Amino acid sequence: MSTNTRNRLESRYAGMTLEGHPHALTAWFVVALRFLMGGMMLFAGLGKYAFISGEAFDASGFLLHGVDPASPVSGLYAAMAGNAALLEVINVIIPATQVLIGVALIFGGLLRLAALGGALQMFAFYLGGWEGQWLALFDSTLIYAVLFLALAAFGAGRILGADRYIETIEVGGQQLVERFPRLRYVLG
Repeated sequence: MSTNTRNRLESRYAGMTLEGHPHALTAWFVVALRFLMGGMMLFAGLGKYAFISGEAFDASGFLLHGVDPASPVSGLYAAMAGNAALLEVINVIIPATQVLIGVALIFGGLLRLAALGGALQMFAFYLGGWEGQWLALFDSTLIYAVLFLALAAFGAGRILGADRYIETIEVGGQQLVERFPRLRYVLG
């Protein structure tokens, strides 16, 4: 394995330029991070199903009792728990999306869409647990949200992932992303 490859990171935004030369092993660590985050989400979702855990997932416990009163979403989450129909939808959506996000990350398909879903879910959990203290900036759910966004920014699905191949599928004589450029927002 060559560790002499010259990689380059560069970004220009709002008049600022960031540059760096990551190590040649960076791509392998991005893939490892993708697998770890995918596995974390997959098993978090699977563990919420009764056929695995022995009892059905019920979000009302977190929404009513797991949310700190100082949280800016405590009233919203309590109202969500008080609506039986909405609570049933939440009880289905949370585990299903966690499983789908996990599978997408592990296989590297529709990675940016999955990473955005994971980041939004982690941010929602973060807001629920926020106690209004500055130390909450280092809460694990917020760190997970940033890691999901980093995977999307790295285009981790193109590194040993399904998105690398999905993007090259030919449709009407053109590559998929050439024919449908907006797919670049969900692939990668």
